[in-house]
Amino acid sequence: MGEGASPMSAWAAEPDHRHMDTTLTRLSYTAGPALLMAYGIIRLLDGLDGTRGPGLAWTAGHVAFLIGALLLGAACVGLRRLAGPRAGLRGIAADLGLAAGLLGALATAVQAAVDVYAGLAAADRAGMGEIFDQVQSYPGVMLAVYTVGPALLFAGPIVLGGVLAAGSPRLLPVWSPVMMVVGTVLAATDLDRLPLGAACFWLAFVPAAAAYRPSRAAIPSSR
Repeated sequence: MGEGASPMSAWAAEPDHRHMDTTLTRLSYTAGPALLMAYGIIRLLDGLDGTRGPGLAWTAGHVAFLIGALLLGAACVGLRRLAGPRAGLRGIAADLGLAAGLLGALATAVQAAVDVYAGLAAADRAGMGEIFDQVQSYPGVMLAVYTVGPALLFAGPIVLGGVLAAGSPRLLPVWSPVMMVVGTVLAATDLDRLPLGAACFWLAFVPAAAAYRPSRAAIPSSR
C-alpha cells in the first residue's frame, strides 16, 4: 500500500478485485438505471386512475425499484474499483462515496421491500397505508429508510464520479458526474420525472461501462 493510501484504496488496487465480476459491474451500469426508469414509467401508468396500488403494477414496479437500487449500489462498487488506489482527500472522498452508495442501496431496497409486502398483504390503498404507518412508527426508520438513506443512493455515485472526473489521469469525462447531478435533481424535485433522471444516470455511466471492456481497460496495472 502506498503511503497515505486508505485500506479501501489498497483493496481497489488488488488485480483480483479490480477485474473480478466485470460482467456484473457493466450490467449494473445499464440495468440499474433501466430498472429505475421502468419503475418510474410503471408508477406513472399505475397512477392514471387516480390511485397507486395494490395490484400487479404496484408490485412489478417496486420489484424493479428494489433490484435497480441494489444494482446502483453495485455500480458504486465498480466506480470505486475504477478509481483504483487513491491517497489523501481523493481517497477519502472515494471511500465515502462508496459507503454512501452502499448504505443508500440498502436503505432503498428495504423501502422497496416494504412497498412490495404492503402491496401483496393489503386489500386496498387504506390497508397499505396502515402497513406503512406501522413500519414508519419505529424509531429511526423514517430517517434511515425514507429520507436520508435513499438520498445516499444518488449521492454516492455523484461523489465517485467527481473523484474519477477530477483525477489524473481523468477516468470519466466531466459531463458524467454533471449528468448524475441533473438526474438526481430531476427525480428529487418531482418523482414523476424519475424516468428522465434514470436516463441521465444511464448516460452518465456509459463511459464507466466502456472502461470495463477488455480492449479499453482504464484501470492501470498494479505492477
